[in-house]
Amino acid sequence: MKSEPRFRIDGEPRDESALPHIWSRCIGAGRANEALRADWRQQFAEAVATFGVQYVRFHGVFHDDMFVYRESYGGGFGPNAPLAAPKHTFGYVNKVFDFLVECGVRPFVELGFMPRELATATETVFWWGAHCSPPKDMARWVELVTRSVEHWIDRYGLDEVREWRFEVWNEPNLVPHFWTGTKTEYFELYEQTVRAIKKIDPELKVGGPATSVFVPDDRYKGEVEDRSAMHETAAATNVDALDWRPVWIEEFIAWCAERELPIDFISTHLYPTDFAYGADGESVQITRYADATFDDLTLLRKLVQNSAYPDAEIHITEWSTSPSSRDFIHDTLFAATSITRSYLKCATLADSISYWTFTDVFEEGGAGIGPFHGGFGLVNEDGIHKPTFHAFTMLERLGDRLLLATSDGVVTRDSRTSAVSAVFFNYPEDMALRGVGSAGSYAATRALAEMGPSRRIHHSIAGLQPGTTFLVEIVDWEHGNPAEAWYRLGSPLNLSRAETEYLSRVADSLLRFTLTVPDNGVLDLDVELAPWAVMSLWQSRPAVRR
Repeated sequence: MKSEPRFRIDGEPRDESALPHIWSRCIGAGRANEALRADWRQQFAEAVATFGVQYVRFHGVFHDDMFVYRESYGGGFGPNAPLAAPKHTFGYVNKVFDFLVECGVRPFVELGFMPRELATATETVFWWGAHCSPPKDMARWVELVTRSVEHWIDRYGLDEVREWRFEVWNEPNLVPHFWTGTKTEYFELYEQTVRAIKKIDPELKVGGPATSVFVPDDRYKGEVEDRSAMHETAAATNVDALDWRPVWIEEFIAWCAERELPIDFISTHLYPTDFAYGADGESVQITRYADATFDDLTLLRKLVQNSAYPDAEIHITEWSTSPSSRDFIHDTLFAATSITRSYLKCATLADSISYWTFTDVFEEGGAGIGPFHGGFGLVNEDGIHKPTFHAFTMLERLGDRLLLATSDGVVTRDSRTSAVSAVFFNYPEDMALRGVGSAGSYAATRALAEMGPSRRIHHSIAGLQPGTTFLVEIVDWEHGNPAEAWYRLGSPLNLSRAETEYLSRVADSLLRFTLTVPDNGVLDLDVELAPWAVMSLWQSRPAVRR
């Protein structure tokens, strides 16, 4: 049997370790109804083909615009006659889930929000009026969940649905927007939901509590949010010195353990920005340090491993540089560098870290104003690739075996082909451990472009087949930066067709060149990376096994 090649990097033989592609495990989208749009589908199919997305999560599978739960016929111009008993119709949901399955992707099913006719409070959040409340009738909620899961099993098969994940609700700690009840009422919702699903099949995977961010105070210790507990956080001069903790995780685990309820996975959200209300009632924006995600995940992993559910999966079902769909950092090169750094640093700490979101076709606050409005997406509404899109592309080119990890990148090998690939980045030294933060305009982001200096990436990779061609691709301030090009055009609110085509070309005009392995089988990589640049190195053909 032929042995695997033994690569030497910088003159040293390298032991391998696993590099999970945590960036492609799951990705976020806005709400279920948006997946009925042609542009959403086109952009999603591109994401699947480019990043190898395996799961997708979105809000609103039970929202009114999916028409799953019906207590009345819906009269239009005529009378809206009540039904003798609720009906459950899945026509719209079928269209969405069929498309996902046909793309080779599985739904990470967020069970919510409450249908209007079952909700105790309505239109609590978002432009589209999500109803985020406990049900009027828990038995009818259980029936809704049961009929839905049974339908999906009938349609897609039990073996397939056993691979899905069922997450109970979204950010129930955020009262009164995402939940109008108490902490205990959410735990009771989880109890009834997990019992209903496990009654159908005990191998179906259910989890929660899907809470938002870590916090350094006791604002969520009680049954509802206590803003007075935020005052010290708002006044802190060094927020990074505070003790940031997950929300409800420990209480949720204790509740479930006491009642012998299953938890197949723990889910929560990690954003390295937050806010706190000061004693004057004003909201203070908080930006945490660049390693906040790594430190939060390290703590979360330890808590789960030491809990009554040590084998529970850990899924970060929302993550980005901030939780605002009007944060202009999302459109920038700076975000691309930040997320590349975090994904590589955190790759072994969770089962998924779902980027929120893959597209700017996203309507929590209504459609965005202008082509670059700070939307979450890796692509804008016109499908123009942001620098973050290229960062995901570069990450997905990596192999699954880690050969070298440095503070500014990795070198990997593909276990199937032995092809070598690498990603390097320049998170500028001037930033130290400062995070990229948030910005209320594109112009406000540009101050980060002054950070430096450049960084020399210099490594030798020995053990390669002579003549192997490597492709190099770099996104930086002058290459693949469409928001900056848009800004230089004068930030037009409504693009002409010619402007859209121009920005699309700019977005994909990365710096590209090739390197060829000489006769000695050693690739000498020596590249000067500008501040904030992200670079991909990959083989145009695999190395020959020796």
